[in-house]
Amino acid sequence: MSYDDLVEKIVRLKEERNAVILAHNYQRPEVQDIADFTGDSLGLSQEAAKTDADVIVFCGVLFMAETAAILSPEKTVLLPDPLAGCPMADMITAEQLRQRKREYPGSPAVCYVNSTAAVKAECDVCCTSSNAVKIVGSMPDDLPLLFVPDKYLGMYAASKTHKKLILWEGYCPTHMRITADDINALKREHPAAISLVHPECRPEVIAAADFALSTGAMLKKVRESSEREFIIGTEVGILHPLTKENPDKVFYPASDRAVCPNMKRITLEKVLWALERMEERITVPPEIRERAVRAVDRMLSMS
Repeated sequence: MSYDDLVEKIVRLKEERNAVILAHNYQRPEVQDIADFTGDSLGLSQEAAKTDADVIVFCGVLFMAETAAILSPEKTVLLPDPLAGCPMADMITAEQLRQRKREYPGSPAVCYVNSTAAVKAECDVCCTSSNAVKIVGSMPDDLPLLFVPDKYLGMYAASKTHKKLILWEGYCPTHMRITADDINALKREHPAAISLVHPECRPEVIAAADFALSTGAMLKKVRESSEREFIIGTEVGILHPLTKENPDKVFYPASDRAVCPNMKRITLEKVLWALERMEERITVPPEIRERAVRAVDRMLSMS
């Protein structure tokens, strides 16, 4: 089937199903291009919740589709590839977090939104890569905070707030592939370039860069900047929206190894099949959703 035929069928079925298509910034370029909304995971779920769509097709990974189901329980949420998971989210289970909470009674639990619905349900508040510093900084000082699952985002928030954090040993394998040597080599090669890295990167990578920003904040920073050259330290999929929005600017990926295989599992064919078959449906049990949404709502009220 040709590209034009695929897109035509997707658009037709989207209208028939009253669906909205969401694509994370790390998705394949052609998937981003057919989406109604592109962006960060939580922002996409919030956008979808505002629509009158009956169906959400989430081109991302499992925890993102779960978040959409948490915020839009009345809508049908589809994940075009059920094997599109997140290794970092899978590095902690709800039972493991309950055990950690027993070890530190009374300590509030903060979880990155890159976590499963079941883990969110065990937490006091969620955070994103863009508001982690604000959320952590707003928490009480009397007890250390439990921070899961990303130790590097936790380290970054702790460095900015001087809070005592008990970190889980989780991390993003894709961002781990970016090294400080990568950043420094590119800075030597392109001395005029501004370096932007994701706070999921290791501390030495963040220290080598000019700014640590979420994907949404990277897009905003570049859009508003008068600079012309940028070193981008995150998953390479973001180069597509950056280039699309800023055709007069030049972008250098910090590492060609920074590719998330799970994000790349979704294709146009799989989006079409999801709409045709109404699969794979992602649901969150009501008892988990009720507790998870409280952690999300508390984050929104704090940020």
